Amino acid sequence: MPTVPDDSLFDDPARLAEADTAGLLRAAAMAGAQVRATAEAAAELELSDRLDVGRPRSLVLIDRPGVSRTLTRLVAALLTPSCPVPVVVAEVVPSWIGALDVVFAHTDDAGDRELAASLERAARFGATVVLSAPAEGPVAASVAGKGLLLAPRLPVPPEMAFPRGLAAALLTANALGLLVADLEQLADQLDAEAEKDYLARESFANPAKALALKLAERQPLLWGLDPVAVAVGEHAAHAFAAHAAVVCDVEDYRQALARPALRRAALSGGVERDIFADPEEGAGSTPRVLLLSVRTGPATEAARYQAEDLLPGADVIAPAEEIETDEIVRAAVLALRFELAAVYLGLAVGSIGGAGRYTPATA
Repeated sequence: MPTVPDDSLFDDPARLAEADTAGLLRAAAMAGAQVRATAEAAAELELSDRLDVGRPRSLVLIDRPGVSRTLTRLVAALLTPSCPVPVVVAEVVPSWIGALDVVFAHTDDAGDRELAASLERAARFGATVVLSAPAEGPVAASVAGKGLLLAPRLPVPPEMAFPRGLAAALLTANALGLLVADLEQLADQLDAEAEKDYLARESFANPAKALALKLAERQPLLWGLDPVAVAVGEHAAHAFAAHAAVVCDVEDYRQALARPALRRAALSGGVERDIFADPEEGAGSTPRVLLLSVRTGPATEAARYQAEDLLPGADVIAPAEEIETDEIVRAAVLALRFELAAVYLGLAVGSIGGAGRYTPATA
């Protein structure tokens, strides 16, 4: 039987802090700090100079379990429109890897032996390897003396390490001349989003709490209007599963609408429920469509117009309406908002809390 969330918790900072024994809200709010710490580590490692290898034959993004999977998909979506080299997303290093290729991987599993063996083979064949991972263990040892290791400097749970991995991937792409990402602006905007979503801010002024309330006892359908938005939706789905035990449907909106049964359910999802109905019956099964938009331009506007016409009850979430910045920052800010919403919802339904695994750093 689904758990009914305790809505009163959202606007009770003291109870929220007490329930969040694992320190997940504080860990999520450290997103900007993670970006800065990763940029500092890259500068000390002289990442830009050491990746000055000319245009690579390909950029291979290694897709491992956890936030690695969602951040590599997001980076691929950000790169794809104009990247001058092929971008390959794979679970292990491809067999054709060679000295002209660059491999990037992020993991918080220091003992991932499959990844370790894969990276060791890439280095052996002369590929340039950039690794975002703990400094100890088989994975780090696989590239010792042969690759570039960006180790974490701030203690956060693995499911909260998305900003660190994303920053490492963006710094790699920056150094290769494949995109231009302003990491300082990214960190500042993530700080601003964390401030908006602070636990002491009431729900009507807190985007993450408002989002959690919107999706409470509903089945989230996170349908993207552009490829970057779809990738952010995949991270949102990961966060809701990790923190609130909520399963989301994520899809490009055109593909989503090609499924007749779900489309009919989505169209009926905005209808008011019978006030005399049993609140436990069918709880969590009523769908709610969120149309996600990260990119701007005529194509995205046309997609939004069509989607809103076909799905009049859907909510549109478009960061470009709130902040004036590039799509890299908009995507990261939206990912953080969803992550915090998932934590708030998890606290409200009791799916997280207790002893926890994360001990907040002391000053």
